Amino acid sequence: MVLEKKTLDQLKISPGERIRLSEHDPAWLPEHVRKLPAEARKSLGKQLLKSSVEGLASAQDLLYADDRWSLLVVFQAMDAAGKDSTIKHVMSGVNPQGCSVTSFKQPSSEDLNHNFLWRTWKAVPARGQIGIFNRSHYEEVLVVKVHPELLAAQRIPDVKVNKAFWQSRYDDINEFESHLARNGTKILKFFLNVSKDEQRRRFLDRIDDPKKHWKFSQADLAERQLWDKYQAAYQEAIAATSSDAAPWYVIPADRKWAMRAVVADIISTTIQGMDLHYPVLTAADEDHLKAAKTSLSAEGS
Repeated sequence: MVLEKKTLDQLKISPGERIRLSEHDPAWLPEHVRKLPAEARKSLGKQLLKSSVEGLASAQDLLYADDRWSLLVVFQAMDAAGKDSTIKHVMSGVNPQGCSVTSFKQPSSEDLNHNFLWRTWKAVPARGQIGIFNRSHYEEVLVVKVHPELLAAQRIPDVKVNKAFWQSRYDDINEFESHLARNGTKILKFFLNVSKDEQRRRFLDRIDDPKKHWKFSQADLAERQLWDKYQAAYQEAIAATSSDAAPWYVIPADRKWAMRAVVADIISTTIQGMDLHYPVLTAADEDHLKAAKTSLSAEGS
């Protein structure tokens, strides 16, 4: 582990813990890092990211060889928090054959013909694989909660959109994640906590840079006007669904270098802490290897 456990525990939401995002500093740094000069901080962050990416690559190889467990990593955030860039940097050393990234956008007509978890089930990683969700099933208790009119398209019989309805969705999500965990899927959930001021700066950067114009949409501004409603929806969802089997981490996102380093360390540490082993060969397999070595060695004589 590169970061101390007590440092990571400050970012982890305990089961049943009430959460106020206003009490989580989007620019937070561990105390020993905060004392360093700015350039030294960034240098340390890059070193941590590099070390964790290398550790993750090695751990992924073992995860694949063990072939009993899978890892599901969920990213949720407000716009411009850095989900895409974090996934890109953190997973840069991973073998693409053992990793998949699913981006959950507006549900299709086929998705809407099924229950709200259907499209998520299809993307769950197989044994030995790492699955990344860029947004996820949590959109159904975030975007849909802020825009309840979206429920009309789901055509749920006799639906009453009230507190009990949202609680039932939290319960469904918890059962879904508990089922995955019992059957060998380790789950990590990251909320990238960007401040409203930093989001404004990043939106302006996209507008000022022609190469980033494609990243900006007028819809981004419309959703920004609903900031407080989204914060409330996130607080309730995280508090209701952080569990031992599928914990939430609130990751400070105003400093991208720090955010990436912390996420990489948590993922790498989690895989390294799993009960993973390279397959043990049987006596017959060992004999086959010896025979193959003898045969191949003889070819070179």
